[in-house]
Amino acid sequence: MRREEVPELSDRRTGGSPVAVVEAYAELARRVLEGPARLGRTRLVAVDGPSGAGKSRFAARLADALAALPGGRPPVVHTDDLLDGWDDQVTFWPRLDDGVLAPLRDGEPGGYRRYSWVRGRFLPRVIPVPVAPVLVVEGVSAARAVVRPELTLAVFVTAPASLRLARAVARDGPEILPDLRRWHDGERAHFAADDTRAHADLLVDGAPALPHDADRYYVRIR
Repeated sequence: MRREEVPELSDRRTGGSPVAVVEAYAELARRVLEGPARLGRTRLVAVDGPSGAGKSRFAARLADALAALPGGRPPVVHTDDLLDGWDDQVTFWPRLDDGVLAPLRDGEPGGYRRYSWVRGRFLPRVIPVPVAPVLVVEGVSAARAVVRPELTLAVFVTAPASLRLARAVARDGPEILPDLRRWHDGERAHFAADDTRAHADLLVDGAPALPHDADRYYVRIR
């Protein structure tokens, strides 16, 4: 595993100087599989963080790395697919728990219906979530306090607010700005109340300046 450390911005909580460490997705995937299964027979990985930080990219690359190991590519559930529109930012959780997490606790496959942001409703087809060695759940509040006892790994991906805003507008268009600003207010309030970042096992820089092969490596902040 390639590791390289460089000083980063000062840590406001400790007054120290955290460092950025380049680590391999392949090594992280092995660590996940070696970890305990706390959701029935499944190792639950939550990839959390604010919108536009790079959570989806991180989740996809970790899934790619897991695909090369015994058990194959894990299912990846995006919480955005479970939201009943913009106002369901954190209240969607019972939908995830009832449809996906509860069955897996009992060793049974789960499933969910995907929300169409274009049509403004849930689509009729059920997306199956099989019982697998690993399940990756990605999205804002994926690592919330209620699920922490069942997590094998909690990841928090972060990036500067201005960059996250620019990424979201580039992806979805400037017409989302009023909803997006309300969303940002909501996620800040949630993360403050939940203390999500402080409880994460892995803090990832979603906009690293440190040169690295982004398909194979990520940058951890410590």
